[in-house]
Amino acid sequence: MTQKNNLKVFPIKSASLIKRMLLGALIGLILISIFLLGAGDPNPEWGKLWMIRPLIIVPLAGAMGGAFNYFINQQDFRNGWAKILAIILSIIVFIIGLWLGTVLGLDGTYWD
Repeated sequence: MTQKNNLKVFPIKSASLIKRMLLGALIGLILISIFLLGAGDPNPEWGKLWMIRPLIIVPLAGAMGGAFNYFINQQDFRNGWAKILAIILSIIVFIIGLWLGTVLGLDGTYWD
């Protein structure tokens, strides 16, 4: 008895992947920058360079959300509903990833 392998291998288009990751990182950087600029005076206990951590972690989370979006969109969906559900799932994962990155980046400062 032989088994059929129905898996499809899609080549990774690095330019498109990098573009989506950069877009996700840019969205994360803009959102955390707006949040940090409107934050007001920081607590002196946090140190001088407390903003560096969220400015690194949140764009990284956005970049991972962009990579997830790329890999979801590479899948071959047979009907339109599956494609729409995949796009909605991709957006939800991106938002949750940004939220978790924000919490992780601001842990010890605003989320103490």
